[in-house]
Amino acid sequence: MDPKDELVTHLPAMRAFAMSLTRNAATADDLVQDAVVKAWSNFDKFQPGTNLRAWLFTILRNTFYSLHRKRRREVEDPDGVMADQLSEKPEHDGRLAMNDFRTAFAQLNDEQREALVLVGAEGFSYEEAAEMCGCAVGTIKSRTNRARKRLAELMNVDDEDELEMTDAATIAVITAKPAA
Repeated sequence: MDPKDELVTHLPAMRAFAMSLTRNAATADDLVQDAVVKAWSNFDKFQPGTNLRAWLFTILRNTFYSLHRKRRREVEDPDGVMADQLSEKPEHDGRLAMNDFRTAFAQLNDEQREALVLVGAEGFSYEEAAEMCGCAVGTIKSRTNRARKRLAELMNVDDEDELEMTDAATIAVITAKPAA
């Protein structure tokens, strides 16, 4: 007899075994279904002439314990209380903050914007930026510092405020932190 045809004869015993493991009819039916799907997709691994029933029960048992381990890590929340406590920052907040940044950045003078882009966004050292701009290192440091302070004023950002911009380069321009 073909093992695939023989599988059907073992379904009642598999369901009974699943019921003894889960103590719930719906869960037992799901468990048997999962085990049958796994067995069906792995029939190439079954060795004809061996005990099909034992092979199926092993798959069923392993499926049960895999689901049991998975469920131990999950939090049951039938009333949705836990889910209601979770929140996600709206996607539009990043775009709005970026728009505010662009508006404020456009209000800086050319020299300050240039210094911030080179040192903050592009990650050049003060020395490299000074060489590119043809000025002293102190001048670049001063322009960068004044530009950051002016941006903070224009965007109403205090030192204690947490920056949640859309990208590392923007944060690097506003703060003295290098872009990641």
